Amino acid sequence: MISIVGLGPGDPELITRRSWRLLTNAAEVWVRTRRHPAVAALIPRVPVQSYDYLYERHEAFDAVYAAIAADVVARGAAGDVVYATPGDPSVAEATTHLIRELAASRGIAVEVHPGVSFLEPSFAALDEDPIRGAQVVDATALAAAYHPPGSTRQGVMIAQLYSRLLAADVKLTLMNAYPDDHQVTLIWSAGGDSLRTETLPLYALDRREDFDDLTSLWVPPLAYPSDYNALQDVIAHLRSPNGCPWDREQTHESLRPYLLEETYEVLEAIDADDPAKLAEELGDLLIQVALHVQIATEEGEFKMDRVIGHVVEKLIRRHPHVFGDVDVADAAEVARNWETIKARERAQAGEEDAARKTMLDGIPRALPALALAQTYLERLARVGYPLATAAAGLDEDSLARALLTLVEQAQSAGLDAESALRRRALALRDRLRAVERLAAERGQKLTDLDPMQQRALWRDVQT
Repeated sequence: MISIVGLGPGDPELITRRSWRLLTNAAEVWVRTRRHPAVAALIPRVPVQSYDYLYERHEAFDAVYAAIAADVVARGAAGDVVYATPGDPSVAEATTHLIRELAASRGIAVEVHPGVSFLEPSFAALDEDPIRGAQVVDATALAAAYHPPGSTRQGVMIAQLYSRLLAADVKLTLMNAYPDDHQVTLIWSAGGDSLRTETLPLYALDRREDFDDLTSLWVPPLAYPSDYNALQDVIAHLRSPNGCPWDREQTHESLRPYLLEETYEVLEAIDADDPAKLAEELGDLLIQVALHVQIATEEGEFKMDRVIGHVVEKLIRRHPHVFGDVDVADAAEVARNWETIKARERAQAGEEDAARKTMLDGIPRALPALALAQTYLERLARVGYPLATAAAGLDEDSLARALLTLVEQAQSAGLDAESALRRRALALRDRLRAVERLAAERGQKLTDLDPMQQRALWRDVQT
């Protein structure tokens, strides 16, 4: 039998009566670390053995925890063993879960005795009730992320902020979602006689040295609606029976012109180099996304988790040079790999007529002709399309003048410049298919060739 006992957050008086009896009646107690205030109270009453030596033997915490679990389970296989952890064994304690999993695989019984964690005295010191919404994360895990998980509408308790270096990494992650001057609170020795707190701006978090194993950080929620869930809740309310008649009437089809209008307003804000306007217009565009998602949710088509899950998986899949073991030389090679991956995805999805799909599929034909042509050419350049050499001294002004001159000539000749360019752009699809056919006839695949071979194929297929 393996008994896992919590030593509480610090003060020995906070060890539960049942846990104290079990600890003091044991033949010996194994503790994860002696660096806990309650261990000193145990030593006069029972032999205490520590796994502190494993922290010196292994460089990574995961390896330490795995070694502790293996030793505890080995002892449990030979007889009864009492293993004690800081706080509550089931809160912010990796070894408990490892021991239970490993013991279950070997048929060894495990009993976990709950205790008081660092959370209860921490929330008491903060005068916060976690039922209002609180998230608990490990500082090391948060430091490894680029954006904090969860919702900024709920407070975050960050455990085991043990060093200034770790605090610096945690700060950078938090600053991806919170204002630099957001007020946060450090908590030392929660549940102990030396409990203290200090509130400071987020940007100053790592400008101190007094971090230790019993340091935590409380990040209060933002005081204003600040995450996607807040937006979706408002949109759902607007489309509810008690909501807005106009919003309730909308469909995917009826929203099309608004989606296009908001997109152009975002582009206008970008052109104006106006960050405040851009933030506002991106919000308006996000309203359109939320409306479409809410309509789909109500119709049983899909929910936001599917939208986000799909795009996250796709981004990871299409960036093997970031999330995998693929090496790339430059951005051009990234673009070529992207097209190869997309072609493989289409084949694996078993799309009808997959062999006729091209890299230009998925680009809306309803784009304005100039945008359509430029998007097509940007894609085709990834597979060696021979772009014309830019004229000497070409800049935006001279380009605009040349384009306007062509439009003037079209107007004088009674030609529709938009239609003419659209037809020519769409002809690029036929030329791409011809290039792909020629490559196939030669036993090759366009996306597998190097840039020089690709350009040679394009030269062989003229239109």
